[in-house]
Amino acid sequence: MKDKGINLPFYVKVTIFLVGSFALLAMLYIAQGIVVPIVFAIIIAILLQPVVDFFVRLKINRVVSISITLALMVCILVAFGGFLFSQASHFSESWPILVDKFTLMLDQATHWASGYFDINPHKIDAWLLKTKNELINTSGAAIGQTIVNVGSSLVILFLVPVYIFMILYYQPLLLDFIRKLSAENHQSEVSEIVTQSKSVIQRYLVGLVIEAVIVATLDATALLILGIDYAILLGILGALLNVIPYIGGIVAVALPMMIAIATKSTAWYALYVLGAYYFIQLIDNNYIVPIIVASKVKINALFSIIVVIAGNALWGIPGMFLSIPLLAIVKLIFDHIDPLKPWGFLLGDTMPTMLKIAPILKKIIKKTK
Repeated sequence: MKDKGINLPFYVKVTIFLVGSFALLAMLYIAQGIVVPIVFAIIIAILLQPVVDFFVRLKINRVVSISITLALMVCILVAFGGFLFSQASHFSESWPILVDKFTLMLDQATHWASGYFDINPHKIDAWLLKTKNELINTSGAAIGQTIVNVGSSLVILFLVPVYIFMILYYQPLLLDFIRKLSAENHQSEVSEIVTQSKSVIQRYLVGLVIEAVIVATLDATALLILGIDYAILLGILGALLNVIPYIGGIVAVALPMMIAIATKSTAWYALYVLGAYYFIQLIDNNYIVPIIVASKVKINALFSIIVVIAGNALWGIPGMFLSIPLLAIVKLIFDHIDPLKPWGFLLGDTMPTMLKIAPILKKIIKKTK
């Protein structure tokens, strides 16, 4: 006699889904000190897998291949981190000067406003002096707190390479475990899905790295041409913030605009920076992302903003950077599993015509029953 599956009502399924989601998010929040390094390690391991395979094809032992790959990664990160630290140190030394210049410009603007709107200038001066002192003190306290946070995170940072090594070494075991979770008649299909998803995820992550390098080069070149101070540092920060859609772009252009206002004799340079970054964003959105990152994994604006905010609420700044790659990975998995394809379509940015919307809604409703 063939067993029949339990057909639960729709509201029961929704309730179970919501309760399960809440429990999962609660566990991820509580265990973020453990989960976040592992997630970073998984993403980096997927990114480094082609390099390990390259050394293995050269008849090098797998353990040695993984060790060489990790050594190369550490050398690149140390060199990159040292360069950023030197640039940031120079910037922090000039921070009080920038604050003074920016405050002077505000002082001139507010004195004009006080005369035009008939406001007591002494009150404005007192407020500006208080704000400047608070800004300097806050920035100093923030730098100190950042150093403390970095120091407390060093242990976790040392664990990430260990996680990466273990994930790369036990990759066949992990993939076989995923296949064994499914029924025997579906193992070949699951194996194909895992292989295709891993390949697409690798291309996507490599595309993100290439995109970041190109955007950093374009940003830094534009700032150097305009003569903006700390052009290389601001270009790299702009490329890193570009990973966070919309919100990151606003912060990325705001920083060099503030530097331009504080260091240049005219505010026109801030508008030049805005125009240059806008032009670079047009190139990024219309050429770099579709060609290099691949349009198949683009996430629509609604869910991009939602997951960035949710990632920040769940894991802070690391969650903001992890949210988009993780959502892209989820979308890729959804796109390769037939029952989940409607959800993958929902996360994407392909707008259907009005004639196609009704069948899609019917399909989604049918899948939920």
